[in-house]
Amino acid sequence: MNLAEIIKSDRIKLNMTATSKDEALKELTDLLYESGALSNKESFLEDVDFREKAGITGIGNGIAIPHGKSKFVKDTSVAIGLVKKGIKWDTIDDLPVKLIVLFAVNENDKTGMHVRLLSKMARKMANEEVCQRLVQASSPDEILQIFSGE
Repeated sequence: MNLAEIIKSDRIKLNMTATSKDEALKELTDLLYESGALSNKESFLEDVDFREKAGITGIGNGIAIPHGKSKFVKDTSVAIGLVKKGIKWDTIDDLPVKLIVLFAVNENDKTGMHVRLLSKMARKMANEEVCQRLVQASSPDEILQIFSGE
């Protein structure tokens, strides 16, 4: 499975209203729930919060990759949100986060697919140019193109 297969345009929000990490996670969880990826958004959000307490998910360059492994995820999927002004997040470079990529991982996928998808995401975003293009994206299609490109 590649990233483009799990990233859907109806799970990309480029005009997030969140002003905090908690608000951003809730807003992206709502996207996943509304698109049918989750069976219970409150319980999934608890699982994401649990993971957030375990370690830093801000990878630098204005990007965070929070994730939750949960029995409330119907199909492993991703929600992507852009916060134009940036929000405070625990990051490796202590800079505000503008792009949030929330992984929703089905418990049955947690050992293999979860690790592979996170690895692909990390490799893709290790490139500063890719990070800049993502943070400056003006449409969901542009985000999809960036992730589907090699």
